[in-house]
Amino acid sequence: MASMLNPIRLMLLDDHALILQGFSRLLTPHKDMQIVGCFTRSRQLMDALRAQSVDVVVMDYSLSPGEVDGLNLIRGLRLRYPGARLLVVSALHTPATVALAMRCGASGFLGKDTSSDEVVLAIRKVAAGQIYLHSAMALELKHNEISTRSSLETSADSGSDQGGLTGLSTLSIREREVLRCCLEGMSVTKIAGKFSRSIKTISTQKQSAYKKLGVTSDNELFKIRSQFENG
Repeated sequence: MASMLNPIRLMLLDDHALILQGFSRLLTPHKDMQIVGCFTRSRQLMDALRAQSVDVVVMDYSLSPGEVDGLNLIRGLRLRYPGARLLVVSALHTPATVALAMRCGASGFLGKDTSSDEVVLAIRKVAAGQIYLHSAMALELKHNEISTRSSLETSADSGSDQGGLTGLSTLSIREREVLRCCLEGMSVTKIAGKFSRSIKTISTQKQSAYKKLGVTSDNELFKIRSQFENG
């Protein structure tokens, strides 16, 4: 349990200085928390973490162009600094984004429309070793039957070292085939012709796969393209 004598050490990452100032003003009055660094670039955060360990990194999901961010940053931080718990706060919080972030090693995820009280609660929960999601996010993931379990957890259960999105999403072979064709730019009609299936069957398989992945459109599928292809 954090206290004034042993506060939660925090580093903050957001590419907008105004957001960082807002977080600082929100968190500074809480005596069980200590902000040891605020950064607008992922490289600055990485350099700081090499010099000083922290309990929680509160990080934006999407940074400026050219920055390491999103899933790549989450993976990198988990690999290099496993002792730091990651709380993602982002305006982008579709079910697919939230699930993938959690699978890659985030300990919590909040939308930027979250109340200040919930941010404080989430930091304390994550620092205590718990997983934290906004209740609406958790319900949506449960409703769509989307797993937030990491690839390491899945590997341990299955006895396999195959992680990633594909292994975690329970996609069937045919659903994976359909999505890969979609990612290649093929229409449902062309995919149906390629596999000698009906258009209705291909459409059903595509929608079933979308539900499992937590995406609702082709645009959302393309946002997680690298994760799907790695699987």
